[in-house]
Amino acid sequence: MWFRAELDGLMSAASVIADPDLSLYLMATPLIDRQPAIVALASALSQGCTTDVAVAKNCFEWVRDQVRHSVDYRLNPVTCRASDVLAHRTGYCYAKSHLLAALLRANGIPAGFCYQRLSIGWGLDKARVLYCLHGLNAVYLQAFGWYRVDPRGNRSGIDAQFTPPVERLAFSLDDSGERTFPEILPAPLVAVVQALTQYSTWQDVLNHLPDACCLTG
Repeated sequence: MWFRAELDGLMSAASVIADPDLSLYLMATPLIDRQPAIVALASALSQGCTTDVAVAKNCFEWVRDQVRHSVDYRLNPVTCRASDVLAHRTGYCYAKSHLLAALLRANGIPAGFCYQRLSIGWGLDKARVLYCLHGLNAVYLQAFGWYRVDPRGNRSGIDAQFTPPVERLAFSLDDSGERTFPEILPAPLVAVVQALTQYSTWQDVLNHLPDACCLTG
């Protein structure tokens, strides 16, 4: 896949790189599944909506507000598949992005996966900054094109909103090593899926968060 870790200065934060085949962003997959509970919720969230913007906003706000972030609430189990995120109502940012994509796709709205690299503190030797990948989504809106949204969940200091065409993501970039990657992927990164399926508790995932150097797919 064409996702690259090193993108220094190539694109602005507002730029995007997406496959021109929108059908790739509408597919149901084993992870972005279309179980009956997904379809039922997607249908409920689209009721009364007359535009894709309204549907997308409802889906975004539901995942943002109704699914509890694993670390914020210190919750298990670790979820990855969209239907599991819905069933347990908890997940890391990556998992929440999987559910949002599933709901959008079930409503016929193209949705993909985006990533940021964020600083998360200092190493034990206090000599280097630690980083991890953060997962979010992009949705294709007929009136605006691709638009990034972050359903990780708001808390003190975080206020992600759905205000197209203006992006209001959860995190701003404050460190020279941080970046927003411009690629919009039709499937989650392999390294992210591995982190969510290899470890059984939220603490274990927190101790093994993928970074840009782990990108493999």
